[in-house]
Amino acid sequence: MKSGHPPRSPDFQIYRWPLAMALSILHRVSGIALSVGAVLLVWWLAAAADGPTEFEKMQRFLGSWIGLLLLFGWSVALFYHLCAGLRHLWWDTGRGLDLPSVYRGNWAVIAGTIVLTLVTWIVGLSRW
Repeated sequence: MKSGHPPRSPDFQIYRWPLAMALSILHRVSGIALSVGAVLLVWWLAAAADGPTEFEKMQRFLGSWIGLLLLFGWSVALFYHLCAGLRHLWWDTGRGLDLPSVYRGNWAVIAGTIVLTLVTWIVGLSRW
C-alpha cells in the first residue's frame, strides 16, 4: 500500500519540547530582545540630549502602558539572559552536566528570572 509520500519524522505539532531545548531557544531570543531594548535606551539618551521637551515626550511614552510593557519585557529578557548565562558559565567548569543537575538548573534559571524581575519592579515602583 503506497501513499506516495515518504514517512515523516515527528514535527513541532506532535513533538514535546524538552525544557532545556525551550530554554536554549529562549536564551537566544532574550539576546535579540536585549538588542532591541538597547535601541530604546539609545532613543531615551538621545531625547535627553535633545532637550527638556523631547525628554519629557520620551518620559511620557515610557510611562504609558505600552512603554511600561516594553520596559517590563526588557527587564525579563535581561534577567533571563543573565541567569541562563550564569548557568552556561557553571557548565563551562564541567559541573552540573548530569541530567538531574540540568533539570535543577533549568528551574533555577526560571525561578531566578521571576524573582529578580519581581524584586526589581516592586522596588522600582515603590520609589516611583
